[in-house]
Amino acid sequence: MGVSNAAVDEHINALFGKNRADKLREKLKPLNSLERELTIIEAICEALEEMGGRYVLPFRFKHENGNRTSHHLIFVSKHFKSYEIMKEIMAKESSDQNQGVASFEYIPATYMQPLLFELYHPLDELEEMLLDKFAGQTITMQEIYTQHNVGRRYISKNYKAALNGLEAKGKIQADPPANKRRKIKGEISFADSVRVHFPSKP
Repeated sequence: MGVSNAAVDEHINALFGKNRADKLREKLKPLNSLERELTIIEAICEALEEMGGRYVLPFRFKHENGNRTSHHLIFVSKHFKSYEIMKEIMAKESSDQNQGVASFEYIPATYMQPLLFELYHPLDELEEMLLDKFAGQTITMQEIYTQHNVGRRYISKNYKAALNGLEAKGKIQADPPANKRRKIKGEISFADSVRVHFPSKP
């Protein structure tokens, strides 16, 4: 709310940098409240990255009725390992997971709106992104994960699930293949060292 309040211009300019703050004020004018909120969070993340925070990860908390945001928690680090650890923690604390992908939100009332949440299938989307991003490449699971996950809400197990799905559909080839890998709790494993061959784009 303070972004457009002249009384706190000094603080807003210090947070965003004056040029970005001025552009942000103009950008926010035609937006509704949710669009304003998400635009401001994006600007904060960009400002933190420019200050040297290579890895930035936001997490949203909503009020009990699920209609309004209570606050945001934004984690920032210069190190990938710290980012990875916090991402796993935030994923675990999320109110919901869809196809095993965390929402990165804590919403006490989310269970009351299950239909809207289920209409979105993030793991299917990840499969398509991987086919596009790594087309024509042969690369390990770990390399796929480290090159692709930053700035996205997917964690390591989501990539393994997506790759298992793509392999089962015959859309990628894995070395060793599924029939040579062990099962863990009834599911075929996908170790970090497994090499994946993605077909070239048609």
